[in-house]
Amino acid sequence: MNTTNNSTDISKNNNNQHQQQSAQPDNLTELATGRIGRLLWQYSLPAVVGMLVMSLYNVIDRIFIGQGVGTAAIAGLAVTFPVMNVSSALGVLIGAGASARVSIMLGAQNQRGAETVLGNALTLIIINGIIYLSIFGIYLDDILEAFGASPTSLPYARDYLLHLLPGMLIMNITFSFNSIMRSSGYPVKAMVAMFIGAGANLVLDPLFIFVFDMGIRGAALATDLGMVLTMIFVLSHFMKRDTTLRFRRGTFRLRWSIVLGIIGIGAAPSLVNLAGSMINVIINKSLLLYGGDHAVAAAGITTTYTSLLVMVVVGICQGMQPIVGYNYGAGKLDRLKHTFWLATLAGSVVCTLGGAFGLACPGLIARAFTVDPALLGTTVHAFSLMLWAFWMVGFQVVATTFFQSIGKVGKSIFLSLTRQVIFIIPLLLWLPRMWQLDGVWLSFPISDAGATLVTAGMIMWQFRHLDRA
Repeated sequence: MNTTNNSTDISKNNNNQHQQQSAQPDNLTELATGRIGRLLWQYSLPAVVGMLVMSLYNVIDRIFIGQGVGTAAIAGLAVTFPVMNVSSALGVLIGAGASARVSIMLGAQNQRGAETVLGNALTLIIINGIIYLSIFGIYLDDILEAFGASPTSLPYARDYLLHLLPGMLIMNITFSFNSIMRSSGYPVKAMVAMFIGAGANLVLDPLFIFVFDMGIRGAALATDLGMVLTMIFVLSHFMKRDTTLRFRRGTFRLRWSIVLGIIGIGAAPSLVNLAGSMINVIINKSLLLYGGDHAVAAAGITTTYTSLLVMVVVGICQGMQPIVGYNYGAGKLDRLKHTFWLATLAGSVVCTLGGAFGLACPGLIARAFTVDPALLGTTVHAFSLMLWAFWMVGFQVVATTFFQSIGKVGKSIFLSLTRQVIFIIPLLLWLPRMWQLDGVWLSFPISDAGATLVTAGMIMWQFRHLDRA
C-alpha cells in the first residue's frame, strides 16, 4: 500500500473537510518545503531545551534532597521511579499518540480532525488521571513495598509521593499538550512553557526544603506548584483564536475512532514507560538484595544522569516527529528518510559524548548529589560498568520514535520492549547470580548492544519497504 493511500485511510472519516480545507499556515507548510537540516534544528532545539528544563525537576529535587536530607531519602526517591513511570506511561499513551495523530492529520490538511484529537485528548487524560490517582492513593504503601522500598526508605518515598499525587495529573496534562503545541507548529512557545515551571521549581525547592524545613515533601510541593503554572500557560494557548489548533465545542465528547487512533500510536511510548516501571521494580529488588539502600541510592543517581541524556535525545525526537509525521501524511518519503538520519546522528552524538563524560568523571557527577563516602564509591563503580555501551542508545530512541511517527504501532511497540523487556529482564535475573551487584550494572550495556542489533535490522527492512511502495 503506498503512502498516499495510507494518508487517505487516516482521514477517510473527514473526507469532506479535506476537500474544503484552505491553505495551511506558513508554520505548517514549511514542514513540507523547508530545508530538512534547518527544520530539524528549528524544531529540535526548543524541544531539547524544553526536555532539559523538564529534567531539571528531577535533577533539582535529587540534588537538594541528597544534600539536605540524606542517603535514605535518595533511596526513597529512587523507589518512587516505578510509580511515577506508571503515571507517565498513562499520560504518554494519550499525549504522544495525540501529538503524532495531529501531525499526520495536519499533513493531510485535516484541520477539523486535528482539533477533535485535541479535545478528545484532554477528556482522556482527565479520566485516566482520576482512575490511577485513586488507586495510588488507596494502595500507596503496598505499591511502594512491592516496588522495592525498604523499612528505611519507605517513609521518604511515601512522604514524597503523597504530596506529588495531585501534581501527577497536572504533569500529564502539561506534557501532553506541550507536545501537541510543538506538533502544531509552535516549538519555541513549547520551550518557553517548560521554563516557567522549572524556574518556579528551582526557586521553591531550596525555599521549602531548607528555609521551611519541609524535607522531601517540600520538593514534591515545589514540583506541583511549578507544574500548575506551566499547565495554565499551555492550556491558554489552545484557547486563543489565532493559533493553528484550538479547543472547540463538540470536540471533547469521546469518539471511538479518534480514541483508538490516539491509543494505537501512543501505545509504544507508553509501553516503554510501563516496561521501565517493571524493570525498576526488578532492579530495586536486586539492588536491595545485593547492595542495600546504598546500591538503590546509587542507581537513583546514575539513572538521573542517564535520563538527562536520554531526555536530550527525546527532545531531538520531538523535533523530528512533526517533520516525519507531516511528510509521511503528505507522501514525501525522501524528506522523511533524510530527517530520520539527521536525528539519528544528533542522538548518537549526544549519547556518545554523555557516556564518555560519565565514564571519565563519575565522581564529579556523584558529588553533586551526595557527600556520603560509601555512596560515592558505589556510584562511581556503577558508572564504570553501566555506560560502556550507552553510545548506542540514541539510535534506539530515534528509531522507536520514527516508527511511532509514521503510525507503525506494532513495530514501535516491539522496539520499545526489546531493550526494556526482552533483553534486560533475563539478564537481571541471570547475571547477578554470577556477579552479584556487578551483574545488575552489567545488564544495562549488554541489553543496549542486543537491542541495537535488532533496531538496525528493522530500520533497514522498513526503508526497503518504503522504497518499494
